Amino acid sequence: MTGSVDQQRESLGARLREIRFTAGLSGAELARRNGWDASKVSKIEYGRIRPSLDDISAYCRDCNAEDQLADLHATRQNIDTAYLEWRKILGTGTKRRQQASIKWESEAQIIRSFEPVLIPGLLQTADYATGILRKVIEFQQIPNDLDEGVSKRMERQQVLYQRDHLFHFVIAEQALYTTVGDDQTMIGQLDRLLAVQGMPRVTLGIIPFMAPFETATTSFLMFDNKTVLVEGITAELNITQPREIKVYHRTFDVLAGQSVTGEAARALIRTALERRRGPEGR
Repeated sequence: MTGSVDQQRESLGARLREIRFTAGLSGAELARRNGWDASKVSKIEYGRIRPSLDDISAYCRDCNAEDQLADLHATRQNIDTAYLEWRKILGTGTKRRQQASIKWESEAQIIRSFEPVLIPGLLQTADYATGILRKVIEFQQIPNDLDEGVSKRMERQQVLYQRDHLFHFVIAEQALYTTVGDDQTMIGQLDRLLAVQGMPRVTLGIIPFMAPFETATTSFLMFDNKTVLVEGITAELNITQPREIKVYHRTFDVLAGQSVTGEAARALIRTALERRRGPEGR
């Protein structure tokens, strides 16, 4: 479980504890009324377990706090959506997750993306996306909807041409060399990156191999100042707490500060292209 989800669970427990204190109801009495194990109240209130919606309803009913029920239920449901395992997100294949991205990206005006080893989805060619999603399907052992998933990923890229959007992509130089598909796939993808640099609302920064260490991080996407999506190995984390979003903003600013753009970035891409093409393509 992630720290962010733990904090949300502890915060919810503290609110329930406050409701019970205000009502002057002991934890033992609340447990007795609802047929709970004597330790359950303490576990809920100190964030060791997540209360069910029925548990929250019991708190509000027995503590005369029905006016807080809707907000507490919403808070509990947000905890459920903050940490989503890939096996659930991808349970029907890759298409549904790509469709969700279309919604998030169309609603945000400023999108920031950091990728340490791969090219971001919004900048991928169809062949590169095919290579990525094929591996996802194989590794996660999910239904094979490769063509549909790639089609939706390509549809996502229409947002790059919307005039009310701004995009800032930062990738590590390693992303230029991580092999997806074959050399021809990579050549096409690197050519695509050169073309992207000419787009008026897109900034592409590349962090050189030899850049000094500044902060540990993983890939993440930022949508305005509202949401950060972090991709873990087993799950995707949806961060909405303002104090955490500020940390990701600071992290992105540090990474962007290490990156090169413009002609310096093009030089790094061309070097990677030359290595893929070999002596015959130079």
